[in-house]
Amino acid sequence: MRSIKFILILFSLVLCDLASGQKNYSGQIITFSPDKKISISISTGDQIKLHIKYLGKDLVQNIYTGLEIMEFPEAFKNPVIKTTQTSFHSDQILPVVAEKRSIIPDIYNETIIYFRDNTGIKLRAYDDGVAWRLLTKFDKPVTVINENLCLNMNPTDTVYFGEEDNFISHSERYYTSHQVDKIPGEKMCVLPALFCTQSNVRAVFTESDLLDYPGLYLKKNSADKSQFNGILPKVCKNRAVTKDHRSYIPADRFDFIAKTSGKRDYPWRVFGISDTDAGLLENDIVYRLASPCRVEDTGWIKPGKVAWDWWNDWNLKNVSFNAGINTETYKYYIDFASKYGIEYVILDEGWSANDDLEKINPDMDMDELFSYSKIKNVGLILWVTGKALEDKFESSLNKFQAWGCAGIKMDFMIRDDQEMVNFYEKVAAETAKRKMLADFHGSYKPTGLSRTYPNQLTREGVRGLENSKWSRGITPAHDCTLPFTRMFAGPMDYTPGAMHNTDSLNFTISWSRPMSLGTRCHELAKYIIFESPLQMLCDAPTNYTCEDLTMDFLSAVPVTWDTTIAINAEIGKYLSMARLNGETWYIGAMTDWTEREFDVPLSFLPEGKFIMKTWQDGPNANRNAEDFLVTEQEVDNMTKIKIHLAKGGGFVSRITRN
Repeated sequence: MRSIKFILILFSLVLCDLASGQKNYSGQIITFSPDKKISISISTGDQIKLHIKYLGKDLVQNIYTGLEIMEFPEAFKNPVIKTTQTSFHSDQILPVVAEKRSIIPDIYNETIIYFRDNTGIKLRAYDDGVAWRLLTKFDKPVTVINENLCLNMNPTDTVYFGEEDNFISHSERYYTSHQVDKIPGEKMCVLPALFCTQSNVRAVFTESDLLDYPGLYLKKNSADKSQFNGILPKVCKNRAVTKDHRSYIPADRFDFIAKTSGKRDYPWRVFGISDTDAGLLENDIVYRLASPCRVEDTGWIKPGKVAWDWWNDWNLKNVSFNAGINTETYKYYIDFASKYGIEYVILDEGWSANDDLEKINPDMDMDELFSYSKIKNVGLILWVTGKALEDKFESSLNKFQAWGCAGIKMDFMIRDDQEMVNFYEKVAAETAKRKMLADFHGSYKPTGLSRTYPNQLTREGVRGLENSKWSRGITPAHDCTLPFTRMFAGPMDYTPGAMHNTDSLNFTISWSRPMSLGTRCHELAKYIIFESPLQMLCDAPTNYTCEDLTMDFLSAVPVTWDTTIAINAEIGKYLSMARLNGETWYIGAMTDWTEREFDVPLSFLPEGKFIMKTWQDGPNANRNAEDFLVTEQEVDNMTKIKIHLAKGGGFVSRITRN
């Protein structure tokens, strides 16, 4: 990772009286954000206790944390402070792949505390959140029996809770809002979890820099209505194969969560904080906290859009061949991608046997397809199951590299215990060595791995549009919730692009001719609002080629952003944002089933005159969701535009200098 550092570091090996790490009269050590609005304090007794405040008011009342370590049973118990080190950092991160912005200010205060038993904790306070991670410096490997984590929230706070019932999961959850004390005991949720306090502060809890360690979940305490406990999957002891032969799952587990180095930093536990819903949309704290790039040569990494086959069931029309999983069909997809400047085509399930990547579908001439794709300057990405890749790891990746494969889409991992987390890193590292991209499906949420291995462009772990093939749950309200919940953790492969758009009355579940809920412009807005540096076009090429006005937008819209500006938002109801790529600005907005209208000043534009091309819900969009209008007008930074959204509607515009 390239970075420019302007670091002012003030060190103290004793407790010090600095704004970033001062000790108060009660013995607490307080670390403030640079703007002094947020603080995280630590006090010790029989265990570590943290306290988070916003503008001097309690945000999280008490957090208890520590590790149970088999080889050192007294670790983190009755901690006695040995040293405290305080520092102020003012850096810039220049990401290899710009997700929200191409220059990321990385400004924070940090306090590192070590205890007498060779354990410690690191605290960071940013202007938009706080984080902490546990530390150990033992000279031999350790067995972590458990991580003790307890969050004490206000019982009348609300939380967007992605309820989970198992550690074997695709992490595809609906986020529903509940009052904290109304959630039944023992209920578990995936992260991120979004808390909204009575004082109108939003706090998103998740983790970052998850390496060589299991993923974290929250579980409601059955004895305390305001308390959540951390829960982590234990290490796999023996593995079994699922009935469909797509995944390895634990047949049983050990009674510990990790075997790891005794000298290490554990994953960050993170609260992203904002006093507005819109503020969460600009927050990239998870990325900032992740380990810097470990890939030396990154010049080959190319984000882009992808023509996808599986969602549309290879269902082409008006072609002279039998469409399906065969060479002719994929040549057609390649031609489509080449015509519209789409960088990649995915060969999803069916090009090989699901359980053996060296058993090629006889209808697929892989050598011919890769040769043809090179002529057309379109990269091919291969779908694999995690199990099949693991079974023939080196030989499969080497074969893909020899073909000239642009990347892999790895699916059906459905776990985040330590073994699987390590497998993700192995895949990211080994594909990078072969100059291949990685897209993880059947996956857990992002934890910053796209910074550490920027060839890992995106991942699923989201209830995305594919679910519309078998359910009615992918609603406009769901779409208006994801940017504040799942997307807070990082890019999401939601797979937008449906060309058959409809309202709830006319929606029909269909496997081969699927559709989306909401208007055409709602669907287009996903390309601006939903972040994914490897963004899908999920529908059939023949459904796009008859939509010139739609393709005018889709062929040009970028997948990475230099600047992100949230305009307005209300979680689950509506949102709008402006994004910059190069010298071109885009605006995207979407709503739930409520028709809305609001004014947007274009004050974010630089000086000068611009042409704004707009795709907006048409006058008949409430009864025909595919109705939209395309207009153009001259604008400048004094212009105020009016955005009208139909029920389930959307709005996009592209603004270029005149």
